[in-house]
Amino acid sequence: MNLFAEIKSVVIEKLEALTAAGTLPAGLSFANVTVEPPRDALHGDLATNAAMVLAKPAKMKPRDIAEALAALLTDDARVTSADVAGPGFLNLRIDPAVFQDMLADILAKGNDFGRSDMGAGRKVNVEYVSANPTGPLHVGHTRGAVFGDALSSLLDFAGYNVTREYYINDGGAQVDVLARSAYERYREACGHAPEIKEGLYPGDYLKPVGEALKAKYGDSLIDRPESDWLADIRLFATEAMMDIVRSDLASLGVKMDVFFSEKALYGTGKIEAAIASLDAKGLIYSGTLAPPKGKLPEDWEAREQTLFRSTEHGDDVDRPVQKSDGSWTYFAPDIAYHYDKIERGFDELIDVFGADHGGYVKRMKAAVSALSDGKVPLDIKLCQLVRLFKDGEPFKMSKRANNFILLSDVVEQVGPDVTRFVMLTRKNDAPLDFDFKKALEQSKDNPVFYVQYAHARVCSVLKKAGNPTDATLQQADFSLLTTPAEMALLKKLAEWSRLVELAAKHHEPHRVAFYLFDLASEFHALQHLGKVDPGLRFNLDGNPALSAARQGMIRAVAVVISAGLGILGVTPANEMR
Repeated sequence: MNLFAEIKSVVIEKLEALTAAGTLPAGLSFANVTVEPPRDALHGDLATNAAMVLAKPAKMKPRDIAEALAALLTDDARVTSADVAGPGFLNLRIDPAVFQDMLADILAKGNDFGRSDMGAGRKVNVEYVSANPTGPLHVGHTRGAVFGDALSSLLDFAGYNVTREYYINDGGAQVDVLARSAYERYREACGHAPEIKEGLYPGDYLKPVGEALKAKYGDSLIDRPESDWLADIRLFATEAMMDIVRSDLASLGVKMDVFFSEKALYGTGKIEAAIASLDAKGLIYSGTLAPPKGKLPEDWEAREQTLFRSTEHGDDVDRPVQKSDGSWTYFAPDIAYHYDKIERGFDELIDVFGADHGGYVKRMKAAVSALSDGKVPLDIKLCQLVRLFKDGEPFKMSKRANNFILLSDVVEQVGPDVTRFVMLTRKNDAPLDFDFKKALEQSKDNPVFYVQYAHARVCSVLKKAGNPTDATLQQADFSLLTTPAEMALLKKLAEWSRLVELAAKHHEPHRVAFYLFDLASEFHALQHLGKVDPGLRFNLDGNPALSAARQGMIRAVAVVISAGLGILGVTPANEMR
């Protein structure tokens, strides 16, 4: 049940009737008509902007449209009143029975309540994390991992066919640096002093790799020329790092469908095919780029390169794809990788990048637009930095990775559920302050606890009532739920289906976390009233009918919280310690 979508359909139906009657001119588009909660709950249950958005194209006063529409909307049994407000907003009041009857629907559908067919099975590729395979994941990767995973679950809940994908950047120079760094740890394992020169990776996480190399090769690689061991150790170390990455992701509850290797693009003709596709469209040419703005580097000189006309697809400047020496630029395999995604038949692409990749957004969107002839949209979501605190002070933990804090350390401190929820308490493009003390507090100031506590409280109340089944609770007389606080809770539950679609449409899983906090607040407020007035308690002696209705109501709250937490990848708490 999506009440907002249902009433929007009624609004559109009545607008079409006004058009047929000649009250509205023909040919109007109703695409921008919305039905949403009013800004002030005192004004009604739902509000529509129909008159406001149609006034200008209809060349009519908004109030005239609103009054004509209001007269027809009350023909629907669910709409008890339609009142024009201000310049032409229309506030609707809905029969309480609509909200009361919704509870049986929630209990019948369980965690599937709120699922949408909005995505219509469209294939979406969500690429996230994609860290260089040169070390364990750090706290910055944690945010991208949680965001990408929650977004994937949200899109799945909204009816999309989602593929979760990790792009292994194992084709660049950084993996050679990894191999040289691992070789020094191998020498150390063989009893030699490691030479961790500037530019190598100094983290202790490579010591086990050195030990494993010793177990495999003994001391046979000691003092051998780099050409003898670089390729083998590069592969060995990369696979070892990816084992760590997979373990880190698993500790956070993240499981990828696809791990795509950049290396698989080289020597296979895939880069050449992608560039050839652009060339066939007249988008590849030989040219010289303008010098960079500001002070020129001493070694800069104009060189003719192979360029992609990315400006024809919204970029600021054209981008090089092949250097003057014939080697590919970093951009070329990225183009090929996205071309591969398009060739795999995805209808939409989403990339989750760290904030430091902001300069890559326009060029990557231009490439996908060109490769797909504008048919496959690419949305790039940037995740801003995470700042760690404890007791209000900057908090530094592990030095094992040499000056960055590991994902595994964060999870070890607070657990995967708290980590995931906190990472979604801010929009992805806003900086996030992660306070370890607050994340473990049992108070309203801790959104994780507050939502979990609501679910646990419901479980406690129902346990005292003998744990009635959902099937039994569906039979309750929900028309007995009439107090203002009860109706406020029911109306908040009714927003869930709309929230799912809005969050999925805008690729914003943090909206789910915000909604769950608001729903928990409504529940806690109602539960508190029962402490003040015993007649408002969920379990009442001598009134089994009202008790059953209230138990069904709070069980519906637990169902929606469970579904929402499931999207976020957080386990609902059945009891709080």
